[in-house]
Amino acid sequence: MNPFRIHRGLVVPLDRVNVDTDQIIPKQFLKRIEKTGFGQFLFYDWRFSGDGKKLNDFVLHEPRYVGASVLVAGKNFGCGSSREHAVWALADFGFRAVISSSFADIFANNSTKNGFLAVLLKEDEASEIMRRAVATENYQLTIDLEQCEVHDDRGFRAKFPIDEFVRHCMLNGLDDIGLTLQHEAEIDAYEARHPAPSARQ
Repeated sequence: MNPFRIHRGLVVPLDRVNVDTDQIIPKQFLKRIEKTGFGQFLFYDWRFSGDGKKLNDFVLHEPRYVGASVLVAGKNFGCGSSREHAVWALADFGFRAVISSSFADIFANNSTKNGFLAVLLKEDEASEIMRRAVATENYQLTIDLEQCEVHDDRGFRAKFPIDEFVRHCMLNGLDDIGLTLQHEAEIDAYEARHPAPSARQ
């Protein structure tokens, strides 16, 4: 997966609480067998009417937020089912991080394993970012995983907590496979000492 170190991007405010994974990526779009292509279905029931017409009043359709790569949302983001597709959809749409005052544990875990950062801030800090994203055109935020900090150019600055092992993996782009391959030489040596039995045995 791609390393996450420092990201600066346009912020889009999703002023809703308890956004569950079925709202992030509805169940009817889970049939794809690869991780890509889910972005077009992100928040589908909020972005489109029952007959497929675009709902222009949804925040992601506002021209000022086109190209946003940071999402700020209300508390309890990513609740509901454990589908990893929710993270894939957010990333495929172009987001690199989501900010909230609380996340469902499974969603947060799925995020870090896909190089997608779930930034946990205090409720008043997340609300202030939400307010600024609404009030300020082209509001951008810098997320610095090296310093565990978010800041803008207008005086806002906040620290966020993150498990040190998770932080190490994200900084270095290490998913579970990448972590295993760090021990490739030892694995090869073990396999050389313990060859697989032949089919005849």
